[in-house]
Amino acid sequence: MTMAPMGIRLSPLGMAVFCLLGVGVIYHLYAGVFSNHLSYFRQRKKVDLRDLLAVSVEAAQLGGEEVKRVRKENTLNEKSKGETKEGAKELLTMGDLQSHRKMYNLIKNTFPEITVYSEESDSKPDSVSWSRNIPDGILKLEKGREVSADSITVWIDPLDATQEYTEKLVKYVTTMVCVALEGKPVIGVIHQPFTGFTAWAMVGQGTNMEHRSSYNLNSPKVIVSRSHSGEVKNFLHSAFGNSTTIIPAGGAGYKVLSLLKMHSGQTEPIDEADVYIHITVIKKWDICAGAALLNALGGHMTTLKGENIDFSGTPLNEGGLVASVEVDHKNILAKLPNWDLSKH
Repeated sequence: MTMAPMGIRLSPLGMAVFCLLGVGVIYHLYAGVFSNHLSYFRQRKKVDLRDLLAVSVEAAQLGGEEVKRVRKENTLNEKSKGETKEGAKELLTMGDLQSHRKMYNLIKNTFPEITVYSEESDSKPDSVSWSRNIPDGILKLEKGREVSADSITVWIDPLDATQEYTEKLVKYVTTMVCVALEGKPVIGVIHQPFTGFTAWAMVGQGTNMEHRSSYNLNSPKVIVSRSHSGEVKNFLHSAFGNSTTIIPAGGAGYKVLSLLKMHSGQTEPIDEADVYIHITVIKKWDICAGAALLNALGGHMTTLKGENIDFSGTPLNEGGLVASVEVDHKNILAKLPNWDLSKH
């Protein structure tokens, strides 16, 4: 007698249960691996601000070495990038480029996830790496203040006061790094290549700078840009009277330092001002580091209308600026005449 083959019929419910069990086994086997990878990814997206300050100082100093070397060798190879709204030439030199390559690449090589804006756009790579050295003053600051990398914007100026650099007026020259967190400046570094001095600050944590013991707003000394010192004269006399002393100077970094107490080792004494005012458009890489230094000391840098400057997004600050420390900033703003920046 021949028996017919018997078929095996699988229940859809049984198949579903079997698949779920399989998924469960795979999940438990690999959950640890996935978790470790995810944890590593998240860690790489966090940045320790103390480390970032140390890297910023090193970047400004490395850039400064290039600036000084090119000036000493007289290999500037200067050319014009265009003109400012005031009609002044915007110059580019090998000092700008070589400094940019060191500063930009050091920061990006160390923290590849963060956004870095530079005045220069040269894309030549450099394998420069952080020495892991943390200066003593910075070493005393709190470690472990980690922030999300995507909340950070870094602004670098590889050579502030290029015009003066070409004229050998090197006291105005600085290299600068600024770190903004959600648009607010929290780290500022201003380095003077030709004296070797570096000013630094982390807002709420510490700085190696101090404000001076006294300032005068009755007949203030106001520091302004050399490129439009004539235009600003009437503006300042209208605000503070004809007894106002106007100090034309190069470099936004230098102008902020003129508001502060400087070390005694300067080969050429730095100007001392009570207020820094700029009445036209200015780039954020020029002013962000100075804003952080002033904020760390309880000072202020605002637009001419008293608005806080957002140090994220577009590189242009179109509201002018007023910078001060240890004085009534609102009192300064109240004295300023109406000024239409769109016409200047």
